[in-house]
Amino acid sequence: MLEFRDIEITDKKQINDALAQSDFMGCEYSFANNMAWKRLSDSKISFYKDFYICGAFGSDDGVPHFIFPAGKGDYQDVFSELKRFTDSIGKPLILTGVTEKPLALLDELFPDSFTCEFDRDNSDYIYNSSDLIQLRGKKYHAKRNHLARFSEYEYDYNAVSEKDFDDCISFCTMTYNGKEGYNDHSYIAEQYAINTYFTYFNELGLKGGIIRINGQTAAVTIGEKLCSDTFCVHIEKADTSFNGIYAGINQRFAETEASEFKFINREEDLGIDGLRKAKLSYQPAFLLKKHIVTFK
Repeated sequence: MLEFRDIEITDKKQINDALAQSDFMGCEYSFANNMAWKRLSDSKISFYKDFYICGAFGSDDGVPHFIFPAGKGDYQDVFSELKRFTDSIGKPLILTGVTEKPLALLDELFPDSFTCEFDRDNSDYIYNSSDLIQLRGKKYHAKRNHLARFSEYEYDYNAVSEKDFDDCISFCTMTYNGKEGYNDHSYIAEQYAINTYFTYFNELGLKGGIIRINGQTAAVTIGEKLCSDTFCVHIEKADTSFNGIYAGINQRFAETEASEFKFINREEDLGIDGLRKAKLSYQPAFLLKKHIVTFK
């Protein structure tokens, strides 16, 4: 029987080995993300043979939600184990973040055995790295204007290093405390995630960028290699009193850290109107469509 437990930094190699086998593009398939955001939905992990399984156990209805297992081996075998586990707790087997290719495999292996629902709010925005770096063409005219306004400031952009960690955490905390309703569980989970990113920054293999204006932190971002051809941006915070600063941190970070990758994953919009508008304004190459699969 599968047993689930908290994720630990010592799980990095085993999990990353499984993630590399699958080479999935979804933002769920990141050791750093799984570890940092574990408080959001009470995430737990398990291993079965050469598969890595991550589940969210904190839903209101008590039904755990699992991501499609990463790794290699017999998928009928691993799903039989997952189904045995959910049967043992009297719950249905539910998978989230299922993209088109895994969905096709499920349809082949388990025809007519599940229902499928498109999950627009949790689908990832995927951009051509070259687009975010160069901002060429009519469709990026507004972004170039934002960048031009930001360039009027005397700013310093640098890669994040250990000497910046305290400033980054303080800046993100200030941004968090300035939000209305900052006691919301998701905001609290985000603060835990940010602290985790910086606590284990080097061990997680993260990259970061920081902008200072007049010696004060004005923007911070964090990301990492997600799969063979994709870089993922996990966190982006900026002081919007500086015109065009989001365009500035976005472009500089893409240029310095993601130029070797074909794509940049800027994660989902969670159904938040402002966030959706902002992500669409950068003209994604495509939306990585995700689905919720419920076995009958």
